[in-house]
Amino acid sequence: MQHSLNIPARGALDFVSLGALVNRLDPGVIPFRKATQCQIHVSGGEFNVAANLADCFRLKTGVASAMVDYPLGDLVAERVRAMGVTPFYKTFAHDGVTGPNIATVYSDRGHGVRAPVVFYNRSNEAAAQLKPGDFDWKAIFANGVRWFHSGGIFAALSPTTPEVIIEGMKAAKAAGAVVSFDLNFRAKLWKVAGGEGRELEVINRIVENVDVLVGNEEDLQKGLGIPGPDVKSASKLDPTAFFGMMDNVIKKHPLVKVVATTLREVHSTNRHSWSAVAWVEGHTRVAPTCELDVVDRVGGGDGFAAGFFYGLLNGESAEDALKLGWAHGALLTTYPGDTTMATLEQVRALAGGASARIER
Repeated sequence: MQHSLNIPARGALDFVSLGALVNRLDPGVIPFRKATQCQIHVSGGEFNVAANLADCFRLKTGVASAMVDYPLGDLVAERVRAMGVTPFYKTFAHDGVTGPNIATVYSDRGHGVRAPVVFYNRSNEAAAQLKPGDFDWKAIFANGVRWFHSGGIFAALSPTTPEVIIEGMKAAKAAGAVVSFDLNFRAKLWKVAGGEGRELEVINRIVENVDVLVGNEEDLQKGLGIPGPDVKSASKLDPTAFFGMMDNVIKKHPLVKVVATTLREVHSTNRHSWSAVAWVEGHTRVAPTCELDVVDRVGGGDGFAAGFFYGLLNGESAEDALKLGWAHGALLTTYPGDTTMATLEQVRALAGGASARIER
């Protein structure tokens, strides 16, 4: 296993995530200012990982989130069930006019030299109203939980959401679970939430409870206040700078045992070079590099996290876990939407070096 994570061998739930459920409106390659129709994807950085682990990796997962009793809430709840995720909801009554609401993320796919554009309507968002005491963690974890996860997007929503994260993490630790956190820095969200000073204070308090951290160089700098390394990376695929930050990460947060992230060199919206890296208690691991023909880049990082967590939960080596994360994240960019359509067999095949040759 090559790590000292004390992952319980069994539990009624392999994985529980805490975060906001959202609907993403996707007009494809058409910019919103000219769009006439959209696909609706149910998403959420924290939910996506639970959905991927349930649907592709066949684990028993749950999501703790806000739900609203109106048709959009019904749509979201149906998709949660379809992905095989057990819900634990704090339900809010919709007033028929102003909310509270399930948030909407607007994200076109861009194309070629035109980058995707993402913006939000999180006005009167139900998930932002979640507060400590809204979830009965003792009941949720009563029959055992192996892994608990949350992320920086949910942390940015309000003054109370970080407190819910910390409450959930402490309860998960008491239940014996490993705790992970995806830094997921989003400048637009933190600008509204109080700016850099508040972000650093909030995220550092959360990470005091974390075993496994997901985040790239920018996440570490903006979210944790870790200074950039002296050594510059030769390219976006060069892990030198990322690994050069690990001493400062561990000096600030000595309980963190694993830090992992994807590496992506964007040549155009639809053509990326893709890799991944992990620091595991002083040992470094680097995944292969492959060229991606991207259909929809949203969710690729959550796809990586799901595959990587699965490998660790499944008792595989850190190197093999990293390859599973790398492979699943790569496959996820070939589908529309934010959650997986891959099978475990396809992930293992790509992680093992399979090509895109047609299967007959």
